[in-house]
Amino acid sequence: MRRLVVFALVGLLVGCSGTARTTKSPSGPKAKTGSAVTAYRGLGTWVDVYDFLPAFQKAGEVPAVTVGSIADMSHLGIRTLYLQAAQDDPRSSGDIVEPRLVGDVLVAAHAVGMRVVAWYLPHFADVAADLRRIVALHDFRARGRGFDAIAIDIEWTRDVPDPGVRNERLVDLSQRVRAAVPNLALGAIVYPPVLLDTVNRSLWPEFPWRRLAPLYDVWLPMTYWTLRSSSSPYRDAGRYTSDNITALRAAVDPAALVHPIGGIADAASARDDEAFVNAARAGGSIGWSTYDFDTSRSDAWPRLRAGS
Repeated sequence: MRRLVVFALVGLLVGCSGTARTTKSPSGPKAKTGSAVTAYRGLGTWVDVYDFLPAFQKAGEVPAVTVGSIADMSHLGIRTLYLQAAQDDPRSSGDIVEPRLVGDVLVAAHAVGMRVVAWYLPHFADVAADLRRIVALHDFRARGRGFDAIAIDIEWTRDVPDPGVRNERLVDLSQRVRAAVPNLALGAIVYPPVLLDTVNRSLWPEFPWRRLAPLYDVWLPMTYWTLRSSSSPYRDAGRYTSDNITALRAAVDPAALVHPIGGIADAASARDDEAFVNAARAGGSIGWSTYDFDTSRSDAWPRLRAGS
């Protein structure tokens, strides 16, 4: 199966010992609440460039997700589509990947009452270029409609292997984005704290939770319990989700708005799905989703939309 998460599989699958850090967030702007973060509420689903863009398919293949898939999402009870609408890749010549197709997806989603959160994976090699693409997401319009929110996928380590330099660039980019799009609810798609502080401390050392705390409104930890070994206590979907929600709030803010991402979807069992949703609800999450739509089984949706 094609999925963007393969970029980080090596780091995600390596384990080592450690303890979770707990830090208080500095003073700064409070997270947006109410209608400002509506896009992150309830059940969501994820679509990346490998799912819906012809340019990213192998020879002879066609995209698994089309504009017609939007109606299916709505019927399944999905409230928000998380769409990778920008990409740092030679197959994407502009700041927005295939603007006409992205616009068609956005308009179709709004037509059935769904929200659309555009997301982007910065590489941190060129912060100005990363910022330019994110601002393009903010400015994008299709038939007068724009994205409901923007989320930054913070997981790329290849282009800037030095974690100290990468942290500085991450904070710099985040500050610039916050200044450039002050009125949109910003989401931070992040490695879960348990992974960084307990399972694999070499993946992204000294992740700057405290410095990022005032810059993002919603936190979306990638709680992929399916990538944990069968012998790990964190292969338990409920525990991994619950522990990461608790650890994230300890690292960022006790009142942080959290939307956990579970998965990988096609490797999760019915029991996993139920435990994930129960943990998300018990942890006061504003929403939840699994990665991704293409790999989600049809029988999972009744369990995932429980309580939405």
